[in-house]
Amino acid sequence: MVLRGVSLFFSGLFAGFLVCVMVLETSLRSFGAAVYTQVRLVELDSLDKLASVTLIPAIVTTVAAVIWSRGNGRRSTIAAVALLVIVFVTTLAVNLPINSDQLSWSVQQPPADWAGVRDRWQIAHAVRTVAAVAAFGLLVGASVRQRSGGRSSSPAISEVRVGR
Repeated sequence: MVLRGVSLFFSGLFAGFLVCVMVLETSLRSFGAAVYTQVRLVELDSLDKLASVTLIPAIVTTVAAVIWSRGNGRRSTIAAVALLVIVFVTTLAVNLPINSDQLSWSVQQPPADWAGVRDRWQIAHAVRTVAAVAAFGLLVGASVRQRSGGRSSSPAISEVRVGR
């Protein structure tokens, strides 16, 4: 199914993007306020756009896959939609407001509470990264189940089932 493939593509791309940002953000924890602020300002230049052009199609195509799917993998796809909604809500409620505030930060004079703001952003980012990776995993599993008709692709397991 083409729709499932598009859903996998965008959800995988989005999850991978979030993992990369998490690695970068974790690396920044050992640097001070000025370096963190400068890197965040660079991130904010275009990464929000990349998040939008990958998350929105991931949600739309995954919801469409739920609507049109039947049988094997449907429950996993529904769970993936729920996880993508968690990503979306976390982004809107926590990450985007912080991103908006950080646009006015100065590299020469970061705010006194910069570390607390960083920590809130990074915790919310970790939540949405785990949710996005889990959603992608569920979609991969649903796709495998759909293709195999619900049977295991392992010959040993298939033989055990046949032998019963």
